[in-house]
Amino acid sequence: MILIIFSFNDTKGRTFTGFTIKWFVQLFHDAAALDALWTTIVVALVSSVIATVMGTAAAIGLEKMDTKLKAVVMNLTYIPIINPEIITGVSFMLLFVTAKKWLATMGIDFQFGWATLILAHITFNVPYVILNVLPKLRQLDQSLVEAAMDLGCNPMQAFLKVTIHEIKSGIVAGFLMSLTFSMDDFVVSYFTTGAKHQTLSVMIYAMTKKRISPEINALSTVIFIAVLAVLVTVNLLERRNEKRLKQGSLKWKGGAAR
Repeated sequence: MILIIFSFNDTKGRTFTGFTIKWFVQLFHDAAALDALWTTIVVALVSSVIATVMGTAAAIGLEKMDTKLKAVVMNLTYIPIINPEIITGVSFMLLFVTAKKWLATMGIDFQFGWATLILAHITFNVPYVILNVLPKLRQLDQSLVEAAMDLGCNPMQAFLKVTIHEIKSGIVAGFLMSLTFSMDDFVVSYFTTGAKHQTLSVMIYAMTKKRISPEINALSTVIFIAVLAVLVTVNLLERRNEKRLKQGSLKWKGGAAR
């Protein structure tokens, strides 16, 4: 709330002197801030989509695994979550530096930038998707899948029309969590970003050495409102779907009773 209030502050000081929207106007003329925002959004969206696909596939595979092997893989899955971000960031930096040297011997110019940022973000996002999808898979009634196949669906059709539909809320939750963590990340991004492309968090950190511009307050306000709007929309849609399912169930029970 303090950040939002000061995004409308007339001066750069720490006291509120008057209402203005000039920082929002200047924000859309600040090439560096918009470039950092664009980088943050692209990295977050691309990494979240890929992580959601990979995490969903991994969760489905884990659910069908042998109990002992599943326990081992799950312990490995927890590592990116429990591991301190500073260790993850430095590890990625060393990995990419080694890859850069190795590829240079083959005549391939590998630079820190889009690829390193997206790969790093995918890696720490996948476990969050897995942990959101697995509970939904455990709740899934396998008899629904079998019934769909009995009624003429092939395995792929049953998977797309029944399994994916039933675990959809977990997939959406995993995607939104990945998107949030990706946009929020600083430490891993700091060690894997390049000179040409910086995320918003890295740019703000660089500003702290001088003075943070009120334009960043305005940008943070815009991002906060956008994320809040997405969350409210998703919750409203889920609530509407739940109401439809309840109404359909009541109608079916009423018809069966007649």
